[in-house]
Amino acid sequence: MIEAASRLALVAERELEALVGVSSPSGDVPGAEECAALAAAFLPPEAQVERLECSTPAHAEDLCGRLHGSGSKRVLLLGHLDTVVAHGAHRPLERDGDRLIGSGAVDMKGGVALALGLMRELAARPGLYSEAAVLLVNDEEWRTAEFAHAARFGHFDACLCFEAGERTETGDEAVIVKRKAAGTLRVEAHGRPAHSGSAPHKGRNALLALAAAAERVAAASDPAGPERLTAVPTIIRSGDAFNVVPAAGELVCDLRADHLEALDPVLAALPEDHEGVRLDSVLVRAWPGMDSRAATAPLLAAAEGLLGRPIVAAERGGASDASHMAAGGIALTLDGLGPRGGGAHAPHEWVSAESLRTRAELALAVTAALLQP
Repeated sequence: MIEAASRLALVAERELEALVGVSSPSGDVPGAEECAALAAAFLPPEAQVERLECSTPAHAEDLCGRLHGSGSKRVLLLGHLDTVVAHGAHRPLERDGDRLIGSGAVDMKGGVALALGLMRELAARPGLYSEAAVLLVNDEEWRTAEFAHAARFGHFDACLCFEAGERTETGDEAVIVKRKAAGTLRVEAHGRPAHSGSAPHKGRNALLALAAAAERVAAASDPAGPERLTAVPTIIRSGDAFNVVPAAGELVCDLRADHLEALDPVLAALPEDHEGVRLDSVLVRAWPGMDSRAATAPLLAAAEGLLGRPIVAAERGGASDASHMAAGGIALTLDGLGPRGGGAHAPHEWVSAESLRTRAELALAVTAALLQP
């Protein structure tokens, strides 16, 4: 299969241009529908296309394409079509040397383009699998609801997720086999307003209460500890006027650790009241961690032999839907199969054109090793 990489990469660049040409911030239904229509058109004619209810209400339905063959294994290719870039900041794809620059290029429309190309290659080889499916969701970038699809695909033999790829410091290709659990903590403060000049003592300052809560969260951070917990206050909002004791506000914090349970002590450290201000703390987003090192080691060894160069098992702190699939029962889950690039979520987001071919080779090698008799 690896010999198909050049063909796959050539088409992937054109399809990446089309996908990035559509502004699709998470939650925008028209943008999601246009991207889904493009992705469906890029699937092989043999694919059965269906729309699945999105995990997040009021979002466009997710897209699933399925191929049925005469083999024995089931493999899921996973990606997302939504970006974090608002319409006003959207950049269509442009080329600068090896860099293909555009909104969502690396996170993760480049990976989507490779996954769709892989589906076309699999369509020509139905004897390799019982079922091959690609799932493209529209809410990965900001989902607080429970992931809806883990149970639906839990009986599959493997999940290959096409988030951005990477290389090691020595230049070897790497894939992601370990991710931290991720949580978003929100603290709402409910105090009492008062004139900040004539009667500040009559107020209950929500801003000060949130600042105290932020200090407690930061103090819980223990990146060198057994769970590698990071607890970082990231957003604070409070107050409406310069001369009024702020009566309400919100604090948002990003929590990461090897396991979700390690986040519990951070919530437990927050009081329900601070100097008369009520504090309501809740974990509004909780994504499981992933550790598929043992399950994927034999597959990577076989794929490395087919590829003819090293494949390194790596870990990453960022969250991914691959973690949901691993937690839902697909022990053999690999992530980071997409092209290399940088600047995710930033105006200069880019994908390496050269990596479309080298990462296609890697994805084809992994798939061939996975599906070989």
